[in-house]
Amino acid sequence: MEPRIDLMQNELGGKLAKRLFAVHTLLQQTGLSHTTQNLVMLRASQINGCGNCIDIHAKEAAAEGETATRLNLVAGWRHSTVFTEAEQAALALTEEATRLSELPGGVSDETWARAGKYYDEDQLIALVTLIAMINATNRLAVTLNQLGGSYEPGLMSAVAGG
Repeated sequence: MEPRIDLMQNELGGKLAKRLFAVHTLLQQTGLSHTTQNLVMLRASQINGCGNCIDIHAKEAAAEGETATRLNLVAGWRHSTVFTEAEQAALALTEEATRLSELPGGVSDETWARAGKYYDEDQLIALVTLIAMINATNRLAVTLNQLGGSYEPGLMSAVAGG
């Protein structure tokens, strides 16, 4: 499978990618921990089958000090002991918000209340925005056949530059 369009080599694609990265940069400045953000982006990308984003977010998380054990268990977080209750709440919200079409009522009140126990209003806004943005990014990458496997940590930072 070959990429359909190289997003970063296309003038419009590059501009749009920079805007998406600008939102990501803003989210990193919120009170939502980078660890939680990395877990959320990795989990949504796993659900969406986005090899490119899985590659990026697993490698970026590892470069920021995330352990291989935790990275390997993200897909099975419900059946592991390595995530905090707050992280589990964020992962539950991620799964429900990513699988909206599979859930008759969308995100459940139970999942929302669970997240609200650990995150304040600003952090919840950041978390929901992060989930929306990674889902949008996954859809771009999967649709355009952006393939995973060759990402090097730190390359995403170059998107914000020129």
